[in-house]
Amino acid sequence: MVEIIHLGPNEDKPESSDEERWLTVEANDNGGFYGTGWSRKPSGESVFYRSLSEDDVSLEAAIAAATEWAEKYSVPKIWVQREPWNLDQD
Repeated sequence: MVEIIHLGPNEDKPESSDEERWLTVEANDNGGFYGTGWSRKPSGESVFYRSLSEDDVSLEAAIAAATEWAEKYSVPKIWVQREPWNLDQD
């Protein structure tokens, strides 16, 4: 089972080792979301995740698509940023 971890505003996921599998779903400035991630296949080959535009229309759809990929490639956690970064905020 994949753990969904919601981050606070302007909070980033903790640093991880180069070998740690990861996946993030982040809000964008257009009201949608996008996901990115990395894992390794059983063969040792790296595999990358980049969400599809049809999965980026809502938080629920983005998390559902990310969860499917995470389960397939043994990623234990998905880090979710619900709001776009506010770079003007201190």
